[in-house]
Amino acid sequence: MKHIKRLVWCIVCMSVSVWQLSAQEKKVSQWERFEVVLHGSTEGNPFSDVSLYADFWQQEGDTVSVQGFYDGDGRYIIRFMPAMPGVWHYATKSNLPSLAGKKGNLKCVAAPTGNHGPVRVKDTHNFMYADGMVYYPLGTTAYAWIHMPQSVQEKTLLSLEKAGFNKLRMCVFPKNYGLCKEEPEIYPFLVAKYSAGKPVFDFTRFNPAFFRHLEKRIGDLKNLGIEADLILFHPYDKGRWGFDSMPMETNVAYVKYLVARLSSFSNVWWSLANEYDYVASKTEKDWKALIRTVVASDPYRHLCSIHGSTATYFPYWMEELTHASIQDEAPVEDFGRASIVRNIYRKPVVFDEVCYEGNLSSRWGRLSGPEMLHRIWQGLIAGTYVTHGECYQWNEGSMDTIFWAKGGEWRGESWKRIVFTRSLLNSLPQPLQLADVSRDHRTATAGDNYYLIYFGRQMQDEWLFNLPAKNASCQKVKSGTKYKVEIIDTWNMTVTEYPRTFEVGKTIDYRHYDVNYGKVRLPLLPYLMLRVTVLDSDKSPNSDRTKGV
Repeated sequence: MKHIKRLVWCIVCMSVSVWQLSAQEKKVSQWERFEVVLHGSTEGNPFSDVSLYADFWQQEGDTVSVQGFYDGDGRYIIRFMPAMPGVWHYATKSNLPSLAGKKGNLKCVAAPTGNHGPVRVKDTHNFMYADGMVYYPLGTTAYAWIHMPQSVQEKTLLSLEKAGFNKLRMCVFPKNYGLCKEEPEIYPFLVAKYSAGKPVFDFTRFNPAFFRHLEKRIGDLKNLGIEADLILFHPYDKGRWGFDSMPMETNVAYVKYLVARLSSFSNVWWSLANEYDYVASKTEKDWKALIRTVVASDPYRHLCSIHGSTATYFPYWMEELTHASIQDEAPVEDFGRASIVRNIYRKPVVFDEVCYEGNLSSRWGRLSGPEMLHRIWQGLIAGTYVTHGECYQWNEGSMDTIFWAKGGEWRGESWKRIVFTRSLLNSLPQPLQLADVSRDHRTATAGDNYYLIYFGRQMQDEWLFNLPAKNASCQKVKSGTKYKVEIIDTWNMTVTEYPRTFEVGKTIDYRHYDVNYGKVRLPLLPYLMLRVTVLDSDKSPNSDRTKGV
């Protein structure tokens, strides 16, 4: 009886221990953030004197080492983004004894609907989310929006939600450039003193309040399904704050601190610089060192690139760079040029700056809305991606809110077409590429028997049905295949199904024509595109109809 009682007591104790462990085990969704918050000394300079990181692992799985950071007021934080469901274990290490040896568990549960994880490279030239869903970047630009008054920031978020963009180029540091000269409320570094009314920074101490604000805005973007393409450096300081001329030691410390704080956000991209070649204090060697620092510090390997001035191309072959971020309108001004850049780098190509829709006197800021959208489609058809931007000045001579610089409210027209454009891309079976890259710069393929043919500014009253015999790496056109044609007006956002079908015959000079040399009658409008897809044998084509998306 005594042994039985002892056995029962042991079972009860074990049950209590299991219950306690379960109660202490925190749950976090896949690709969300788990935080370990510790409290320690504030003596000296905790930003530079204290080393803190943690190892996270699953049984029989890989170990992920994560850097911690100091968040002010004696708070030390380690953030972890679990990629795999299941139980994770962790243990902390630090040169500060009070922070070392802390152990615990967390349970990662499957991601909820709508959380696709971070964006990765897909099949050399394209992107996908971690869950395998294809990602087509249709982004815009608001460089200094987080440094504007709170009311402007809130308007920016409302505008982004309305437009449907899924990427935003934005700067960490404030801008001192042209029509963007506002003094921010808070800075990335702590202010040591003021001299002649200007802040003098302690570049050895970060300002946690600023980074909390940055984190909040990145979180706001995530809630809208927007990737934060975060620009870490830029040349638009000109001695006002000194952020563009910090010594290399400070640059490295800043990058490591930033990555430690933000890498657990699934929607972060790293852009080392905007117009890197205009930053006089840094050489290409410096940029390469900073790129390697970012990549080495990021346990999740977020997308990483760097952006130069017009037609300035960084060595994008660099292993650490996941894609090319390019400022150059020439490749998307005419058919097929963008494919050359695509073929050279063998990486995804994003033309992040191809001039902007607006009414500025500067040549780079006065595209019409249709021209902005046209350049986006010129890039897409060639298998690349193009970023939008808007810079309308509506109060001449004033410091008004130009979206490209500050965010705020839309004034243009091209942004209204983004939801429609994304709907066309999301309906593709595969990402676009030119079907016959050297000899047909209008016809893109999205898989077997799926084509988009873009006419751009060209207006014509009819199109002779014809397809290239080549179809990139997809299945070639087969004689006898029947197709339907839809006329897409990319500007007016309509899709019109043509009331007859077409059947391809034998190859004639590397082209397939309809057996009866049938034609498609077209409205005399610019920016038309044809969608040619295989005919479902169970369905006959509808009568001519127009539908808005």
